[in-house]
Amino acid sequence: MSKPVIHTAGISKRYRRGLASPSGLLRDSIARTFRSPLSLFRRANQETFWALKDVSLEVGEGEVLGLIGRNGSGKTTLLKILSRITQPTSGWAEIHGRVGSLLEVGTGFHPELTGRENAYLSGAILGMNRKEIARKFDAIVSFAELEKFIDTPVKHYSSGMYVRLAFAVAAHLEPEILLVDEVLAVGDINFQKKCLGKMGDVARAGRTVVLVSHQLGQIRRLCLRAIWVDGGMIRQSGPAAEVVSAYEENMASGSLDDARSLDGPAQFLRWKLIGSNRSADHVLPSEGEMSVSFLLRVNQPLHSVHHGINLYDQHRQLLWGNALDGVTLDPGLHEFRYTLPTLPLRPGIYSWRVALYDAGVRIDDWECVPNMQVVTMPITHYRDEYAGCLNIPSKLEIVPATAPK
Repeated sequence: MSKPVIHTAGISKRYRRGLASPSGLLRDSIARTFRSPLSLFRRANQETFWALKDVSLEVGEGEVLGLIGRNGSGKTTLLKILSRITQPTSGWAEIHGRVGSLLEVGTGFHPELTGRENAYLSGAILGMNRKEIARKFDAIVSFAELEKFIDTPVKHYSSGMYVRLAFAVAAHLEPEILLVDEVLAVGDINFQKKCLGKMGDVARAGRTVVLVSHQLGQIRRLCLRAIWVDGGMIRQSGPAAEVVSAYEENMASGSLDDARSLDGPAQFLRWKLIGSNRSADHVLPSEGEMSVSFLLRVNQPLHSVHHGINLYDQHRQLLWGNALDGVTLDPGLHEFRYTLPTLPLRPGIYSWRVALYDAGVRIDDWECVPNMQVVTMPITHYRDEYAGCLNIPSKLEIVPATAPK
C-alpha cells in the first residue's frame, strides 16, 4: 500500500436509541428537567447500541476504497467520523490532507445562499483562495448543468439539482481526499454515469476516494479494494471483486431463521423464489415462468387494506410493480404468491419491496432481504451501457427491400 492518508484505530460509536437531539442550551436543559423531573433518569437508562465497534483501517494515498454492507451496518457513521461531522465514542482517526465530503442531501451548503455563493464558500472551507475557485467555477457549473439556476438560493433546488451541484463542487475543487456516500442514487441515470466517469478521473489524478455504494457494479468498476461492514464491524477486507462476490453470496443465501420480529397488526417475515427450476431460495438461474412467495404474519384482523409490490434493479430503478385494494385477512400466516410468465432480467442483484397500508397508514413496508440474484447468461448487447436491464432473446433478419414509392 502507498503512504496512508487515512488511519483509524479501534473506532467505536455508541448512540442512544430514540433519543432526540438536544439543543445544547442551558436554559433548554433546565426547562426539560422542570417539565419532566424523571427525564434525566429515563435518558440515563435508555437503551444504547453500537453503530461502530472497534474499526481499524488504513487507506493509502491515491487509493479508491469501496465500503459495502446493508443499511444500518455503520458505513455512513464511519464516513461522518472521517469527515469530522461526529466524534467517535472511543478510538481515533488520523487524516492527512484536505477532505471533501458528499454524504447526504442537505449537508454542506447554506440554504439561504445561492449556488454560486455556496461553491465559493466550499472552496474557502477547503483552504482555496478566490482565484483558485474562480478558475474551476465554469467547469463546476457546466458539469452540474445549472447555468440558469446558479444564482438561485439552493433552498429552492430540487434534490437532484442539489446533488448535481454538491458533487460538481466536491469533485472539481480538488480535495486530496474525497468521501462519497450513496447520494448519487438521487440523480438521474445519465448524471450518475457522468459522476462515475469523474470519480475515475479523480482516482487517476492520484487523489484518494472512499466510496459507499449499494450499486456493486460501481464498486467493482472503480475500486481495487473493498471493505464489507456488517453490524458495525469489518467483516471482510480485500480485493474489491472478492469482497463484493462474498457479500452477494451472503445476501443471496439469507437464512429462513432471520424472520422479522416486529410488533404491529401484520409483518412480512421472509420471501423466496419457488418452483422446480430454482437452485436456491433467492437465486433466479433461468428464464421461463417463475413464482415468488412472501410470508405474512397477521396479528389482528385486517379489513379492506391496500397491498403493493415493487421490483427494483441495483440502481433503484423501478422495473415492475402491482397493487391490490380491498384485501381482508384473518389472524395467522398467509402466503402472497406471485407467478409471472417470465422475468427476463440481465445478470445482477435486484430487490423486492412489499407493503400493506390501511387508508394510507403504514401497516408494513418491507425492503425484502436478502436481495434476489439473477444468474442467467446475458444475451443482449456486450457493453453494459447499451444492454439495458432486460435479457430478452431476439432474432435479426436482414432482407432485401424495395425503394419506397
